[in-house]
Amino acid sequence: MRKKGSYRPRGREEEPYKVNSRIRAREVRVVGDNVKVDVYSLEEALKMAEEQSLDLVEISPKADPPVCKIIDYSKFKYEQKKKQKEIKAKAQKTVIKEIRFGPNTDDHDFNFKLNHGKKFLSEGSKLKVYVHFVGRTIVFKDRGELLLLRYASELEEFGKVEQLPKLEGKRMTLFIAPKAASK
Repeated sequence: MRKKGSYRPRGREEEPYKVNSRIRAREVRVVGDNVKVDVYSLEEALKMAEEQSLDLVEISPKADPPVCKIIDYSKFKYEQKKKQKEIKAKAQKTVIKEIRFGPNTDDHDFNFKLNHGKKFLSEGSKLKVYVHFVGRTIVFKDRGELLLLRYASELEEFGKVEQLPKLEGKRMTLFIAPKAASK
């Protein structure tokens, strides 16, 4: 059952800015190209925008009086979307690679997984290294912790420990983040 007043038509996004006749303030501060920055009545501001065949867009509604800009709204929306895409593209995506051990892992397997850890950290990925205790091997918690600490100390030059070994259920987990690339 839907809450009363929560209906939103599909496919239509609510406009983030008030445009032209949707602006409700009596007076607005008008900014934009070819405009004298000043406080005008809403009618005057709308008339100025219409004379330039542009839109009056409320940029800062919380200001007193609200700030409106005379611009082409569709072009403005396009540029806003473009900026959002750029910000999203620049945001660094963190990849977490997992490496699993048993409490009785032998030296050869340890070294094999150590090389993988070095490769992952040098690529810039985070590591989630864990020891999985199966059945009665849970009695070897200390072995698991020593194994993880040894692993962390071997990878010291490639990454730094974010979280020390921590037992959660049947897994003892350690997080290692890559060191920042030296410039």
